[in-house]
Amino acid sequence: MSKPIYLDYNATTPHDPEVIAAMRPHLEEVFGNPSSGHWYGAQPREAVIQARRQVASLLDCRPDEIVFTSGGTESNNHAVKGVANAYRHKGNHIITSRIEHPAILEVCRHLEGDGFEVTYLPVEGQGMVRAADVAAAITPATILITIMHANNEVGTVQPIAEISELAQKHDILLHTDAAQSLGKIPAEVDTLGVDLLSIAGHKIYAPKGIGALYIRTGVKLAEFMHGAGQESGWRAGTENVLEIAGLGKACEIARRDLVNNGNHMQAMRDRLYEGLKENCGKVRLNGHPHQRLPNTLSLSFYDREANRILENISPEIAASAGAACHSDTVEVSHVLEAMNVPVTWAKGTLRLTTGRHTTAEEIDRAIEVISEAVRR
Repeated sequence: MSKPIYLDYNATTPHDPEVIAAMRPHLEEVFGNPSSGHWYGAQPREAVIQARRQVASLLDCRPDEIVFTSGGTESNNHAVKGVANAYRHKGNHIITSRIEHPAILEVCRHLEGDGFEVTYLPVEGQGMVRAADVAAAITPATILITIMHANNEVGTVQPIAEISELAQKHDILLHTDAAQSLGKIPAEVDTLGVDLLSIAGHKIYAPKGIGALYIRTGVKLAEFMHGAGQESGWRAGTENVLEIAGLGKACEIARRDLVNNGNHMQAMRDRLYEGLKENCGKVRLNGHPHQRLPNTLSLSFYDREANRILENISPEIAASAGAACHSDTVEVSHVLEAMNVPVTWAKGTLRLTTGRHTTAEEIDRAIEVISEAVRR
């Protein structure tokens, strides 16, 4: 049996061959502790230094503003909790949106139990946060705004630069979760105007279990991991050199091939969209039609059940659902719910995401398989 066609790149990505090659020496030969002052620590230490430069180059920032973490969830936790605890003397109010990843929403809910106030902003019908709503939510006690760069379910790209102007005007720190946008669209920190930015390695063809947090010079964060003081004191613990090297190479590739990869993913996404529109009758596109990640296609099929469609296509297609239908209930994703997508549409939502390796032949076969399942 051949492998199913993979259309779930927003969930995770395969390892790029160049990433594997960059990691291989640290699996087979280079094993020293980068903190060691002897010969065995030199190569690992240089690998970490190089990777920090590679990540910084993608974000157009200073290498010493990059802290390696265990992934996007830790980066988000470190950013939000770190600001909350370090700036509590200035205020206790945080602004976020209703469509954030759980790694932001659950952190904010935790902080609410610790005396912080959180405003969860609505989004308009295409999944975009309005800058006017951000402005209206700001109070003298606001210390942090955290809005994702692009949504992982529907792909809508948020107006981070516009929100940044508001944050700077009121002396509020701005964090963005860029796990889904990195490697797909530009994410230079000065262009966005952010103070903190989260990276997840496994979304950009690097391994799982590695990520990074950009911290603008001058920003103070409460210590997240206590220990021997690695990562310039930001995050204690012996560095994961193997995966740090992989993340560095992945960021180098993302910067080098950003335009070509983005064009390819969008061509495959649009080919899929046009084919399904032509073959499936009533189809609803979720997310902004233009200000959207080039690889992301969230489609709702009228009065269908997403889990039934997935059951039918799973032997040939790997994708994700936006809702789960049970015998007497429909569980719609918090993103579609925030966008007020009607249940008759939302319950039949699939998230189909393309990648660097997606081929036209795979897309054409996916159109056939999905269309047949929807009709059936």
